[in-house]
Amino acid sequence: MPGQLAPQGRPIDSEANALAAAHAALEKQAEHVVVIDLRSLSSVTDFFVICTAGSGRQVDALTDHIDAVLSARRCPVWHIEGEPAPARGFTRDPQWVLMDYGNLVVHLMDQQARSFYQLEQLWADAPRIPLAQAPSR
Repeated sequence: MPGQLAPQGRPIDSEANALAAAHAALEKQAEHVVVIDLRSLSSVTDFFVICTAGSGRQVDALTDHIDAVLSARRCPVWHIEGEPAPARGFTRDPQWVLMDYGNLVVHLMDQQARSFYQLEQLWADAPRIPLAQAPSR
């Protein structure tokens, strides 16, 4: 939920968490990483991070790395949909994994799913956050 408070009562910096997730994705060679600012357009979440993964293995690596980075920032995942690893009950590569952090939603998609769903087009009016500077962890 936008405007969340951390356990200590401090506001959660959703933009910094979105940038941390995006940079974590880049560290694992995700492609076409985009951070979309939804604060003025949605009451559901503050940011989307969207990126393309080339394989189920890469989706696994991205999921684990992004979650580790955000957990270290005290931003726990609420729910993961479409978890790829066979240990998590899946036997084939996913097309789309959604990681819900409340004020941030991370979308890990293969190229086919990303081309089909075109989330960037759906949210074309939303500003993009540049990835030029690395976040502080």
